[in-house]
Amino acid sequence: MSYLKPQFSHPRLPKNKLGYTLKEYEGTLSTLCAGCGHDSISAAIVRACYELDIEPHLVAKISGIGCSSKTPTYFLGNSHGFNSVHGRMPSVATGANMANKDLVYFGVSGDGDSASIGMGQFVHVIRRNLNMVYVVMNNGCYGLTKGQDSATADLGSKNKSGAINPFQAIDLASLAIELGATFVAQSFSGDKQQLIPLLKAAIRHPGFAFLNVISPCVTFNNNPGSTKSYDYVREHIEATSAKDLVPIKTEIKADFPAGKSAHVEMHDGSEIQLNKLALDWDPENRNSAVNALQKARANDEILTGLLYVNNEWKDLHQTLNTAKTPLNQLMEADLNPGNVALEQINDSFR
Repeated sequence: MSYLKPQFSHPRLPKNKLGYTLKEYEGTLSTLCAGCGHDSISAAIVRACYELDIEPHLVAKISGIGCSSKTPTYFLGNSHGFNSVHGRMPSVATGANMANKDLVYFGVSGDGDSASIGMGQFVHVIRRNLNMVYVVMNNGCYGLTKGQDSATADLGSKNKSGAINPFQAIDLASLAIELGATFVAQSFSGDKQQLIPLLKAAIRHPGFAFLNVISPCVTFNNNPGSTKSYDYVREHIEATSAKDLVPIKTEIKADFPAGKSAHVEMHDGSEIQLNKLALDWDPENRNSAVNALQKARANDEILTGLLYVNNEWKDLHQTLNTAKTPLNQLMEADLNPGNVALEQINDSFR
């Protein structure tokens, strides 16, 4: 069986401002299980990058190990990619970002990859506010090793073998807010109308943007009693808002119902427009965001949407005051200024 996509495409396919069709943003055919939520997330990433007119070769995709970490093969096939080891994606993303800050960075991970073996790396990439989009495809189980509960499996949930999870779940969205992430959102792989604008806003965000996406595992965690199944999520989902990202000088196409609206301006002048459904929630207030998540959890609800955003904190390059020119573009004369400059540096320490 071949996993290569056919080269033929219809000559009248719609194109973005760069002259690219969606085909230029796709990858190889997926080898994941039919119906896997991860494929829907990949499709949303393809659509978001296409609509934002991003050059595919200016994107870097980095992942760890797991079903989720296979997905960079299935989107943006003309982009840079690196499949690292289990739980260590943030270190590789940090190194790449420090060398070339001009790329759009996607870090793709799973609940096992981030909430267990990679928890230490997850914590520190947040506190450094690395400018990247960090997507967790959260299915509550280890799909590659036959469905054991992961650290995000909810207390009392039942896996496919019938075992009840006796442990409290790690809430990655709440944890990210507490640790200082400057953009935190939560969504469902089956809701592309919500997920695509969130991804677009995350790409435009000037710092660490975290998206926790509930992505049901159709093989090992889509059974009655699972809190990560399609049926359970659809029955318990509660959105914070209706939203859209409005790029600079682009007509507003979102159709919002009457209600209280909020506008969050991004660093490049783009704007996230929110029509609040949860009126006691403020997306620019950390305490309000945490309280909204805890309230939803107490009511057995899965709160989705943009939870928190902060455009004021510096990203890692601003904090370290790095060179404006990416390190991979510096020439020998820049890196080796000569003995006179070295003497001046040494004198400054005497």
